[in-house]
Amino acid sequence: MNAFLQYVFNPFYERIGLSGNLRLAVDHIIVVAVLVIITFVIGKISAVVFQKFLPRIFIKNTGFWAESLERSDFPRHAAVIISPVAVYFIMPLILADDSWLTVIVRRLALAFIAIISARIIAAFLNVLLLINQNSKDERLKRTPLKSYFQLIKIFLYVISVILAATAIANVSPLWVLSSVGAMSAVLMLVFKDLIIGFVSSMQLSSNDMVRIGDIIDMPKYGADGTVIDITLQSVVVRNYDMSVSAIPIYSFISDSFHNWRGLADAAGRRIKRSLRIDMQSVHFLAPSEIEKLSVIPLLSDYMREKLAETDACNNENGILKDDFTAGRRLTNLGTFRAYAELYLKSLPITAKNMPFVVRQLQPEATGIPLEMYFFCSDKVWVNYERIQADIFDHLLAVIKEFGLSVYQNPSGEDLRLLAERINAGASRIETAV
Repeated sequence: MNAFLQYVFNPFYERIGLSGNLRLAVDHIIVVAVLVIITFVIGKISAVVFQKFLPRIFIKNTGFWAESLERSDFPRHAAVIISPVAVYFIMPLILADDSWLTVIVRRLALAFIAIISARIIAAFLNVLLLINQNSKDERLKRTPLKSYFQLIKIFLYVISVILAATAIANVSPLWVLSSVGAMSAVLMLVFKDLIIGFVSSMQLSSNDMVRIGDIIDMPKYGADGTVIDITLQSVVVRNYDMSVSAIPIYSFISDSFHNWRGLADAAGRRIKRSLRIDMQSVHFLAPSEIEKLSVIPLLSDYMREKLAETDACNNENGILKDDFTAGRRLTNLGTFRAYAELYLKSLPITAKNMPFVVRQLQPEATGIPLEMYFFCSDKVWVNYERIQADIFDHLLAVIKEFGLSVYQNPSGEDLRLLAERINAGASRIETAV
């Protein structure tokens, strides 16, 4: 033990009659306690310096660099490395260089330094990536630095693990690297799944692709539910039918999947559904229909403005009111589209600051699709489905007021009614004859 500590504690040992191996054990306990105290104090001081004072200094001088440093883990990792470095250099001052406790503690400190150094460099790469993503230079933003940084991080972590292992075992890193090189083919064959899972899990975590609690959809594996666990080799999903699916983790890198996390972060849940209008029911509005639709509160202002607009356009171009081919006229489909838009905007559940459109798509053999594309502010699944059903119940019921009919394939009831009419017509013909 260091002469200073011997000078301090030897009188106490002699007073209580402590000697031999027992004294040596107490010496080691005291050394460990001193190290713990020193590490704690240095860690607290370095945390304050790196996480509070340095960012403030950078903010005044470097602008966005400081913001990126604060958003990354760089200050925290930089503060952590101070403690093992201090322990490595302080340990010989407390105990002799050849003491077994000194050797073990210094080896562990070196291993810890190797791991934390890799994490510091990785955190600094994250800072550079943040700066790149927020850069005003479009050419720099398009540079795929993220993939390059990921490769560098993997290399750093592998090297840091090797250095940590060699520091603990007190062997040369070159010897380990040469041994690993000779055994690489065997290791790749034996630990193929483990290596693939390890690399995939690193990619998933670095890209933040999947988290515990995310709702994902992966039809290839029959998975549709909540992620409840992520291991080195698999992602465990509890499906909506309460069954559990275990998906190989590398599948999330090689295959496509749907993550609904963005729905939880968004202000609304999308509703995208179409009504297929029978094209034969589309026509110009007659005066009686215009009068009837103008009474509807939601349409009164629209009808007044639209009629004034069409009349002004027709008068300006000298088009007669009876000329339906050249003049502008209101149609029942266009008026219904306007009604659907006004109706959806009037609902309190419609997200106001998100995309909204009621549009007519390409006519098809099954009719004209009139698509409603908007977002519902209530994202709870059961409420969302109920709201969506109520909206389209209303639109399907009110569409007849516009003289429109919804297209649908003939059902069994339609065929039965057709057969009855044919039979009734045939009976009338026979009676007449």
